[in-house]
Amino acid sequence: MVSILFVGCSTKKAEILKENLPQKIVQDVVIKDIPIYDLENIPQKVEYFTTNIEINTLYDIQKKYEKSYYSVWNLKQAKNSLSEIKWPFTIYSKTKSYGENLQLLEDDFFTQMLEESNFKEYSTINENAITIKLANIRSFPTDKPLLKDPSKAGEGFPFDYIQNSTIAANKPLFVSHYSLNKKWVYIFSSFTYGWIKADELVFLDKKYTKNIQESKHIRIIKDNIPINTANGKYLFDSKIGMILPLIDEDESDYTVLIITSYKHNKPLYLKSKISKKIANLEIMILNKENLSTIINDISKTKYGWGGMYEQRDCSSSLRDLFAPFGIWLPRNSYQQSKIGKVISLENLTSTEKIKLIKENALPFQTLLYKKGHILLYVGLLNNEIIAFHNTWGIKTLKSGIEGRIIIGGSVFSSLSLGKYQLDYDEESEILRNLKSMNILTQ
Repeated sequence: MVSILFVGCSTKKAEILKENLPQKIVQDVVIKDIPIYDLENIPQKVEYFTTNIEINTLYDIQKKYEKSYYSVWNLKQAKNSLSEIKWPFTIYSKTKSYGENLQLLEDDFFTQMLEESNFKEYSTINENAITIKLANIRSFPTDKPLLKDPSKAGEGFPFDYIQNSTIAANKPLFVSHYSLNKKWVYIFSSFTYGWIKADELVFLDKKYTKNIQESKHIRIIKDNIPINTANGKYLFDSKIGMILPLIDEDESDYTVLIITSYKHNKPLYLKSKISKKIANLEIMILNKENLSTIINDISKTKYGWGGMYEQRDCSSSLRDLFAPFGIWLPRNSYQQSKIGKVISLENLTSTEKIKLIKENALPFQTLLYKKGHILLYVGLLNNEIIAFHNTWGIKTLKSGIEGRIIIGGSVFSSLSLGKYQLDYDEESEILRNLKSMNILTQ
């Protein structure tokens, strides 16, 4: 997921670069003295790629965002079957799952999780709610991690497979049921589902959720700005993609409705002032100024599997990037690859894929998908395809042993990120593994 400056490097230069690299790559350890070709030879400034972007229209997809955003408040019952939400119990097992002590999990862990999941109560509450703080959506009702083999590169920390996603404060929820111990609640959001802690939400009467949906809204376009009550009490931080109901506005600020809680976890409705510097009243147009504003802020995020540590992974980066533009995306990369006009790249040679992308892809409107990873096409540099993505790192292979050169963040790169690195695993090349491209606005 990664890369970028001028790509037109001679073969001789590439050979020199390889000769100067350290002769040993340590598994999944950040090695800061390894120069990564793409990062040194492709511009890492979004403004370089937005120079010729001139879009001044709203597409149909941008007019439907709020319907998707609030969709769970219009459910009457849980939208997935019981067998579908039990998927973690069919995917994970004691023979391949490790705990926080890096030892294999025992049977009693899965037995306890099944008991705590309280599935006999599935879809019995069926009420609307809203998050009151940033929350982790978990596959099991626990904070404890489930890791794959920590002795292998790309497994173990930080890849906690119980972590589905994070969800920002004041996001719509639909509640199915409580865990057996009442500490957790099974919820549906507009983009995923799972367990969050019971004290991270409040229930809302449907008449209030209806009023909120019919209100005018502002859209947050900047991360990590404290949002406070009218008297200055801290509530939570802003997150790109938040939508908040508008009450009033003046020259410099919007006054919005914020929902938090008071005693016995009842909803408390408050006013908050939001600077117009960090929010918009209208959907943003996909022009160069707006794209630069959002991508520059998204790029500050480090890599965080499932949004852990308040960071982003590849799919959440793109989901949040497009939210201010009114383009709703699902949470995972596979589902995102199905939005808009989909063009298959299966069973094509690399040359054929390049030709098809160059002929059809629209900069900043086209996603490129390979299993487990998704990228945003931003254009060409010296006739080479360049993409923006958030990535963990570059796969290596030496004497049959897999390793990683860790990047851990957002980059602009070619589709051959890592090809000039020592012990690069050619089978992992992005281009070679691309399965599809999809144009969001078509």
